[in-house]
Amino acid sequence: MSNQDPAAAFRRLHATGQLLVLPNAWDAGSARLIESLGAAAIATTSSGLCWARGYADGKLLPLSVLVGAVAEIARVTSLPLSVDVEAGYSADPQRVAEMVSAVIEAGAVGINLEDGSGPPELLAAKIAAVKQAARRSGVDLFVNARTDVYLKKLAPPERAVDETVARGRRYQEAGCDGLFVPGLRERDAIQAIAGAVALPLNVMVLPSLPPVADLRACGVRRVSAGSAVAAAALGAARRAAKQLLAEGRYESLYAEPVAYAEMNALFPPPGN
Repeated sequence: MSNQDPAAAFRRLHATGQLLVLPNAWDAGSARLIESLGAAAIATTSSGLCWARGYADGKLLPLSVLVGAVAEIARVTSLPLSVDVEAGYSADPQRVAEMVSAVIEAGAVGINLEDGSGPPELLAAKIAAVKQAARRSGVDLFVNARTDVYLKKLAPPERAVDETVARGRRYQEAGCDGLFVPGLRERDAIQAIAGAVALPLNVMVLPSLPPVADLRACGVRRVSAGSAVAAAALGAARRAAKQLLAEGRYESLYAEPVAYAEMNALFPPPGN
């Protein structure tokens, strides 16, 4: 099936007045569970996906493992799928474009692509190369450009808004479709960036982030959980395993489980 319809649907979810909420998935099971709860799209968390496959987060996941994981998720969900590809696993824009082409072929219609500590011009070059590759693939890929100005404190606090706006505009000129600013949490800064960059603004869930309704009023059009849902799930697993191993008790195992039958029913037999 062509990715074109999911791509168009994913783009509509970022339209003016919309607010897309994404509790990020890390494998096929979490994606189907999130879909069953009413999500409008699926987005992956790079860290959760890496941990589930035995790798540390941070450009270490082999491409074949990433593509396989994307294909597994795409097989079980009917929703548009966006994939966190970190910084593209390369400093060479053409190699990044080749990697993204493989991710598109596996079923993605969106990506997150980050600048990290690298120069803005490098991410701009990667965006341009990726968009060109996506056009060759026939997919209107939604490129969510992530800037780590706030997350990695790449600018002094008094210059963080201006630096984020400058990067956002540069990435827009390169062809990106959205701006992701993890670590951004102050209401005034959110409003300033949303008003100054003509791209859908994505913020990441943090304990001190304003509620979703307030974020909408600030101009935010996408809210994602990053690794928080995966970390919460692993925290529950740690509590249950620790209680069982250290105390020989089982209460944590049954505190709030997903029922076996409920989870199993999310995966109909092949061909159905």
